Amino acid sequence: QVTLVESGGGLVQAGGSLRLSCTASGRTFSTHNMAWFREAPGKEREFVAVIRWSGGDTYYADFVKGRFTISRDTAKNTVHLEMNDLKRDDTAVYYCAADLRPMRMGAVTTANDYGYWGQGTQVTVSS
Repeated sequence: QVTLVESGGGLVQAGGSLRLSCTASGRTFSTHNMAWFREAPGKEREFVAVIRWSGGDTYYADFVKGRFTISRDTAKNTVHLEMNDLKRDDTAVYYCAADLRPMRMGAVTTANDYGYWGQGTQVTVSS
């Protein structure tokens, strides 16, 4: 059984930082793009960041550029999201996701591109 488990969420004041982690088990995702999405109350799930299966290329949503950093440790089957300068609008449940297809190229910023999802971790930013 394939599972993705997120951790690291919590309550933080605006301007603070959090580091989310996602560990996969049941199979390796070394050849899959890995991403983070988020879902705020009353809003649709939205793309946050992706790191390519090749490991070097990353892409971010405009609203997190310069504040969030995605990284991966292929040997540990883990992906991280370092979040700095958090804002109240960043409050959401954050989901880790693995691409449905291996070694996919091109844009992979829609939820339909991803076939494996974690259960989510809550991030709450207070003023």
